[in-house]
Amino acid sequence: MAPRQSLWNAARLRAKRRRLIYRAWRKRGELQSVQDRTAAIPPGGILAFSTLRNEALRLPWFFRHYRALGVAHFIVVDNGSDDGSAAWLAAQPDVSLWTTQASYKASRFGVDWITWLMARYGHGHWCLHVDADELLIYPHHETRPLPALTAALEARAQPALGALMLDLYPDGPLGAQGYGGGDPTAVLPLFDAGPYRAQWQPRNGNLWVQGGARERAFFADDPGRAPTLNKLPLVKWSWRNVWQNSTHSLLPPHLNAAYDGPGAAALSGVLLHTKFLPDITDRARSERVRAQHFHDPAVFDDYYDAVAEAPVLAHDGSVRFTGWQQLETLGLMSRGGWDGA
Repeated sequence: MAPRQSLWNAARLRAKRRRLIYRAWRKRGELQSVQDRTAAIPPGGILAFSTLRNEALRLPWFFRHYRALGVAHFIVVDNGSDDGSAAWLAAQPDVSLWTTQASYKASRFGVDWITWLMARYGHGHWCLHVDADELLIYPHHETRPLPALTAALEARAQPALGALMLDLYPDGPLGAQGYGGGDPTAVLPLFDAGPYRAQWQPRNGNLWVQGGARERAFFADDPGRAPTLNKLPLVKWSWRNVWQNSTHSLLPPHLNAAYDGPGAAALSGVLLHTKFLPDITDRARSERVRAQHFHDPAVFDDYYDAVAEAPVLAHDGSVRFTGWQQLETLGLMSRGGWDGA
């Protein structure tokens, strides 16, 4: 359960929220509209927002997955792709596309751009904010699309859906598999069922979940540097909201209370993380040079080097993915009493 904020800290976070909203408003000038179809957004339609670069490999399944879940419109920022992603996106009838060559890092890893677009187009809508390598699943998702889920959240007065980002990985060395654009779980069938640990950060009113495959494989000697795995990918948006730390936490801070991490009782989901598709070794080399993904990129050079060496992440504790029911049994998502009706 999220700790209560002191009056002083609550005031500090209100001031921070105002600063970040203003910052996002200023950053809007870095975006150039390529294809604006937002006039077609239906009243009450569920929207998906994403910032991406060079994701042509993942885009076909990403869109197939979220269209099947009932996303009405996609609002995308392309950050200088040179692999055809922008042209592919511009041709999609349910996509509004902006591009920018500005620094991903200097935009707080894209969230300044997305915060502005969500304030402009997402106010009053249930909004997804997901990366191209994240596939949201939740209880009953095969038969109950997002409008049913958001209705269940509304009935619980739950303004957001929390999710664990679950790293999927292959049987063999990274980068050695073939992939033709189908279901990525066929190529990345394994995951770590645990351990995961959750801790509340009282200063910023947010949760911090770490553990899993990347910590085991790359940060065992310094687990504090391991990736943050809790996210709030689905939120009933207001222009007063702002992303505080990527999609890991929000302001106002009460929104973060929607998710207590793995094992909690509230209705939650899982983001299947397809980072380790076969392009990962080349991407690791490229991202090491670009130095756009961490506050202090040089500290993570050893991580990129280790990924580029194509290690085998599979181990004796690996679990083969079978579906959401399995993840619920393992305590990695929860129905929260929702039977799908």
